Amino acid sequence: MAKPKNKKELLQTPKGMRDILPHDFLYWKAIETKAEDIARSYGFKPIRTPHVEKTELFGLTLGETSDIVEKQMYAFKTRGGDALVLRPEGTVPIMRAYFEHGMHTWPQPVMLYYSGSFFRHENPQRGRYREFGQFGVEIIGEESGLADAYIIRVFALILQEAGFKKFTVHINTLGDKECRPEFRKELVAYYRRKVNSICKDCKRRLKENPLRLLDCKNPMCVEIRADAPQMMSYACPSCRAHFKTVLEFLDDFEIPYTLDPHLVRGLDYYSRTVFEIFTDPDAKEKPEKKSEETPASAAEEPEKKAGQNEGRIALGSGGRYDTLAETMGDRKAAGVGGALGLDRIVDELKERKITPFKEKAPVVFLVQIGAQAKRKSLVLFEQLRKSRMGVAQSFSKDNLRAQLELANKLGAAFALIIGQKEALDGTVIVRDMGSGTQESVYQKKVLDHLKKKMKNG
Repeated sequence: MAKPKNKKELLQTPKGMRDILPHDFLYWKAIETKAEDIARSYGFKPIRTPHVEKTELFGLTLGETSDIVEKQMYAFKTRGGDALVLRPEGTVPIMRAYFEHGMHTWPQPVMLYYSGSFFRHENPQRGRYREFGQFGVEIIGEESGLADAYIIRVFALILQEAGFKKFTVHINTLGDKECRPEFRKELVAYYRRKVNSICKDCKRRLKENPLRLLDCKNPMCVEIRADAPQMMSYACPSCRAHFKTVLEFLDDFEIPYTLDPHLVRGLDYYSRTVFEIFTDPDAKEKPEKKSEETPASAAEEPEKKAGQNEGRIALGSGGRYDTLAETMGDRKAAGVGGALGLDRIVDELKERKITPFKEKAPVVFLVQIGAQAKRKSLVLFEQLRKSRMGVAQSFSKDNLRAQLELANKLGAAFALIIGQKEALDGTVIVRDMGSGTQESVYQKKVLDHLKKKMKNG
């Protein structure tokens, strides 16, 4: 085993990883709790899959030419020779679990939510880490466009209740296996005429995965993309009708959206609906006027805006994956889902000085002075905790003044003081932190005494 160059390296997280410190953890906990509450109320059930999956599972489903499979997976072999990978995303493991545990025999659709860490070896930057947190929802066994809009609706509610007042859903359709081949053919023909002007990566994509050409961020390629063919022009009647249904439900839900003909996402399993949810970079910007076009006409003529996502942060994304099951074992199961990026949501909330949680002040702060008082205090502390009365303490401190200052800082309503005398005679001093008045109460009766004082205000 290679030794570190110096001991300081041992005291640093690996590149792209980070610690979630206590204050930041409150943000994470608040978002996850809010997301779980909303998901459960909309009928989703919790699921937890392993952090480690078989490497082949992702090569088959995400696409061998996808950035995740080619460059970003943390793949390794065990001592027993098994090829495994740290999970890079959540949909594929859930679809694997859906069949492994016979969920396809349950009443359909099966609606699941999950939260946890995922891993991709990519260039770390703000809001993007090699270990990142996601909250995701999946609906398996439902083909209707309502399911697509339902997923977006849940995400919109989570973001709104977390404190985001303005965001926009960028949405597109990728067609299906019936109509996409014609679009792919026209797309390849267009880019072949521009082959000398596109970047090195896009020249490779042109041969291996043409749809990914539309996902390139190179400025030169973005400019060329502006006049590229659009999938909506080649979508079959079935795909048009499905997309129209999704947009109509988004209108009904009053969720702001922008038709983005260049949105493709980077994974092979997507078909029909794909979406990303972006923050609004300008909080003072006036809300967009609702288009007077019907969803049908809007779907026929998506707007063209190269680089329209500049300055925006993607908080979540997803789409439909009706053919994913087939690639995993010749099975059939329509599905749609997506995930919110917890790291980005927390970073954006902190940047905007939005706090999605309230730190409750303790009702009681337990003050103890001396070793015997500490022993008595520990017993009393447990009684207060079991009664669900908010209680705080600092058993490491002995100084009365320091403990009272901390109680005041935390906003405690009462301080319970136990010194040597109180420890011997079984009493406790109840100090009202607002008025400063004190009274001596027997320890056995202190809980009833506090409840009475709280009831009387």
